[in-house]
Amino acid sequence: MKDITYYIYHIPGKKIGVTTNLKSRVEDQQGYGPGEYEVLAKRHDISGAAKYEAIYQRMYGYPVDIVPYDKLNCNKNKLNMNINVTEQTTTFPCPVNKLKGQLMDNLGITWHTDHGTFTINEYSIKWIMANVKTSMFNKQRSYVYNKAFARFYDNHQTHDVLGGNLADVHMREKYPSNGRTTLTGGLAPTGMQERNCNDCDCTTDCKKSFNKPSQFDLIREWADERGLYDKGDPKTQALKLVEEVGETCRAILKEDREEVIDGIGDCVVVLTNLAELVGVPIEICIATAYEEIKNRKGKMVNGTYKKD
Repeated sequence: MKDITYYIYHIPGKKIGVTTNLKSRVEDQQGYGPGEYEVLAKRHDISGAAKYEAIYQRMYGYPVDIVPYDKLNCNKNKLNMNINVTEQTTTFPCPVNKLKGQLMDNLGITWHTDHGTFTINEYSIKWIMANVKTSMFNKQRSYVYNKAFARFYDNHQTHDVLGGNLADVHMREKYPSNGRTTLTGGLAPTGMQERNCNDCDCTTDCKKSFNKPSQFDLIREWADERGLYDKGDPKTQALKLVEEVGETCRAILKEDREEVIDGIGDCVVVLTNLAELVGVPIEICIATAYEEIKNRKGKMVNGTYKKD
């Protein structure tokens, strides 16, 4: 079975939610265009998506959903669609009027027939809904003919790219990550929309661009391309951080400005990768730390801030 991708999306000023299909959920159903929302993170497990949704809701100041995404009734039975395959037909365990929702909840499921291998994606769903029939034996079941389904695949090259899912092509064109995704995805809290100071709480004349990757995104992409997230270990990254901090301290003692800048940058790179390896985006780590210190009281003592 192909992994399902859960997108944690943000409609600025409105909400943060989770979906497996941005076009259907955010654009078609809610009416927001590609430039009016951003992707904060991507997960391949529903429980992780639910956790990240709550974290981002708190981070951005939205009410946290009372019922987590993975506990919603409509999500409890995801990935449990018991498709019955015979030589002639593929039968789905639900009536026609509920089939589309079931298919959308199970995007990415793949099954094998004598006529070929099929995958549920936004393209095959359209064909299924146009050709599905109600079972004559059970009104609560529906089916399609495998040979006709295979002909659709052949004619439309639905399984010709990226392991059999043109929906993935659509997603990767919009949210490129060199064909791969990290634990948190390639977009994090940057995004796809451009806005100016009127849209944020900054006090300087800045311009936030949501259509460019952040430096954190670029670091994650660089590390992912080199297999750091596949084969890396948080313990070795923690040791690497100690090494980089030591080099930075040495540069400070030597008053070597260029090496200090390089050392601080190296520390940030290692911290970004360490956060990724433990499954929490560095943006969330920073936001969490700031929430703890923003109201802290204290005073400076011998060049160090001491909290009360």
